[in-house]
Amino acid sequence: GALVFWNVEQSEMQKIRKLTARFEEGRYNRDTIEDESEELPFTYSGSPTSLVKGRINLNSESEPETKPLEKFAFSHAVALSIKLGMWESVLEKYIDSIAWVPEALSKGEPLKLSRNEVLVKTGELISLRYKINLSSDLLMTPDFYWDRDSLEGLYDTMCSYMDIRRRTKVMNEKLTHCSELADLLRTHLSERHSFTLEWGIIALIAIEVCDSDCVTASM
Repeated sequence: GALVFWNVEQSEMQKIRKLTARFEEGRYNRDTIEDESEELPFTYSGSPTSLVKGRINLNSESEPETKPLEKFAFSHAVALSIKLGMWESVLEKYIDSIAWVPEALSKGEPLKLSRNEVLVKTGELISLRYKINLSSDLLMTPDFYWDRDSLEGLYDTMCSYMDIRRRTKVMNEKLTHCSELADLLRTHLSERHSFTLEWGIIALIAIEVCDSDCVTASM
């Protein structure tokens, strides 16, 4: 998840972070969290609520029940961008961890990976793809906005400013390439296992034939 604060003192933010920390699962690296944080200026005016050149303009004359919803729409998009940024960071680390594989293949070098290591790498990839495409709102507008056109407009505007659609597309393209590489690794391991198994069978047959010859000779 992600926390979005509006005009909150630093001390209060720290208290809220500590309060929510007990519910964290799979905490991200602190440096990565700081790198992916966002700050946006906002003001109140008599004009309709909008986002202009990265500045949020809130309509001071909006109905009391509308004001928090407008903030929510902006916050929703910002939180989504933050989560996407974290996943981008995870993917880059994943890519770095397998960057040696194409180089090794191009040189004809053996891939020193165990079946379990390949399984773990494949699992990491599937987990990341699931988060991006199935458990988030990156690919479509959330149901919450379907009957709230004005809020949907604010949400979409912030998503566009954060470049969420393009970033998601780029991530999926990278995931596809990583998936192809993972398939190649699985195929390589399968062939290597089959090759080892074949030689094992040949060795057993050779031993059997040798034993048979020895028995015949002794008789």
